[in-house]
Amino acid sequence: MASTLYGIAHHLAFRQEITNDTSSNGEPPEDDDSHDECGPGGGSDTYFHLRIAAIFVILVGSMFGALFPVLAKRSSFITIPKSVFDFARYFGSGVIFATGFIHLLAPSLEALGSKCLGPKWSEYPYSLAICMVSIFSIFIVELLAFRWGTAKLEKAGVAYDTHGHASGSHSAHGPESGTTSKSHLDASKAEGEGKEYHWAKDGSAMTQAIGLAILEFGVVLHSILIGLTLAVDEDFVILFVVLVFHQTFEGLGLGSRLAYLQLSPKYHWLPIYGALLYGITTPLGIAVGLGIRTTYNPETATASIVSGILDAISSGILIYTGLVELLAHDFLYNKEMLKASTGRLVYALVCMMLGAGLMALLGEWA
Repeated sequence: MASTLYGIAHHLAFRQEITNDTSSNGEPPEDDDSHDECGPGGGSDTYFHLRIAAIFVILVGSMFGALFPVLAKRSSFITIPKSVFDFARYFGSGVIFATGFIHLLAPSLEALGSKCLGPKWSEYPYSLAICMVSIFSIFIVELLAFRWGTAKLEKAGVAYDTHGHASGSHSAHGPESGTTSKSHLDASKAEGEGKEYHWAKDGSAMTQAIGLAILEFGVVLHSILIGLTLAVDEDFVILFVVLVFHQTFEGLGLGSRLAYLQLSPKYHWLPIYGALLYGITTPLGIAVGLGIRTTYNPETATASIVSGILDAISSGILIYTGLVELLAHDFLYNKEMLKASTGRLVYALVCMMLGAGLMALLGEWA
């Protein structure tokens, strides 16, 4: 998919470069500054040793942010108050939500509105359209997954509420304590009920894994792109400092969600693998960017098209995840939160807005 997208973008960019290089009378344009900026060539090569060190610094920050909540939740040696986990959970929701708008959709609008692209790119809001298609696509994927999972559980004789309205439920991804079998009349069906419960747990794990994969996909795409940018950006020092905080906060948001996934034992490794995958993506992007720094220019038409499209897709994923999977199911579909005191509700909202506010503030520099 990525190679196909790059090929299409390269073809469009090649046609665009021909247009830019020739004026209406067939002569080259008088101003060569924008051509030099938009043409092929390497990015900045200053602070090379610090750029290499950035791979390991951001690796530590990303890994810590994503892995710490997961391991702390499972560890018997580390006792962290529930209030701290709640803070990380709601703070992380705000981080993920703001990332979709400020760190993905806005850069996509900028990339697809680049002066290196032709006027036709500015005649239509392609970034917003791609973001909308991404949101609908994720919705359809989840809808089909829920229908398939529900059909499987119904065949097993299990009924559950996919929106988490059952008593004690905290998530829309399947049953927790609200799972019920259709009949308890015969004690001899105990073994069958055990199998039904197993089916329910598998269905819950499947739907939670889908939600995790969707969120992870959007965050990973974003992390790779910012790693590439950091490797060749001229304003490296400022961007490096900001991205250390950015990746740590985003990792904390993702990790706090991974920590609360309620999976069956055979899927217990998913949260850890998800945290590890997040931790290595930005360092990997930096390493790739350093390897191609002599030829990769993020301002070229090809790079602008590819990054703009990928950012728009990722923004749709994170906006959908933030609204539907995080905010709606934490505040609207969570029976515990609906019955919570006003003070706790205000606390959760403040934590969420704090996370969104800090990530929005970081958008001033990155």
